[in-house]
Amino acid sequence: MYKHLLVPLDASGLATEIVSQSVPFAVALGARITFFSARADFGSTDQGALQRTVAPDSYVDNLAGEARGILQKAEAAAKAKGVNCTSITRTSDHPAEAILEVAQAEGCDLIFMASHGHKGIRGLILGSQTQKVLANTHIPVLVATVESNQPEQDSLMAVAIIQDEHRSLAAVVRGLVRLVEQAAADQSTLDVALVRSMLHYIDAFSERLHHPKEDAYLFERLAARTQECDDAINELRAQHASGGELVRAMQAAVENYATVKGDASEVLTRVATAVHCFAEAQWVHMNLEEGTILPTARKYLTEQDWSTIYRAFSVNGDPRFDEDLGDGFKTLYTRLMNFINK
Repeated sequence: MYKHLLVPLDASGLATEIVSQSVPFAVALGARITFFSARADFGSTDQGALQRTVAPDSYVDNLAGEARGILQKAEAAAKAKGVNCTSITRTSDHPAEAILEVAQAEGCDLIFMASHGHKGIRGLILGSQTQKVLANTHIPVLVATVESNQPEQDSLMAVAIIQDEHRSLAAVVRGLVRLVEQAAADQSTLDVALVRSMLHYIDAFSERLHHPKEDAYLFERLAARTQECDDAINELRAQHASGGELVRAMQAAVENYATVKGDASEVLTRVATAVHCFAEAQWVHMNLEEGTILPTARKYLTEQDWSTIYRAFSVNGDPRFDEDLGDGFKTLYTRLMNFINK
């Protein structure tokens, strides 16, 4: 059977759905996944040339675009289910050709992709690209049903937003763990500015937006419909309440490290301990939500419940794009993914 899937992802909301379908499929097959994203050649545009001259830092971020962030979230979802995975990104204005080239180069035996995509600069995997892949491939292609091809839009979109927010957080947390572990293993200096930015993202992401929305809408509605997962809801609410303490423990350890002169190995160990403690709590938390809460919600919540939940989550969407908070989260997330993957 198939053992190596190529899963192309674009910058639209389809990425969340395709990841949600391809990962369980890989688990069932015992297969590994190569996630792939083709990004447009921003540097060749008039805007890119101008930005490279007047704002080189922004140019570097836009050159990478959102591809790294998308791929990191996909990897977070796959690794959470124990799926062996890797990611590849290429600059290409011909996605179908790039998909076929990467599939052949990586030895993939199945391409798992969406039936359609969104037009525009942000949507690189278009319906026409799927057709081009089908017309030119010598490798089997599984075309997944997505978005408008399915009923119950509000429930699908609400769950997609929740899962996408989980993956955003997971991608940053995994990057944070890797940075700290690398500094400890190499006895090198920890990039305090970058870690502070990551902790700021985690704090504002979970404490100010994601967790309060879950408490007020998802958990509240589910508790009103069934008692089947009351224990899980109570546990998750308690974890929400105590999560700030774990974040503050990481912040305190990092600030202590920043003030140490001379050998900081002992303090760095305390930073690593605080980060690992938070990371383990997050994996338990997200697994409980996605393994218990979301399946039960799909079983019991009504169409009106899902409509309410979707409206609540889509008002802010992913906090990286929350206009009330300015453009800071979007810019910060992109930069974090760029720095982490250098």
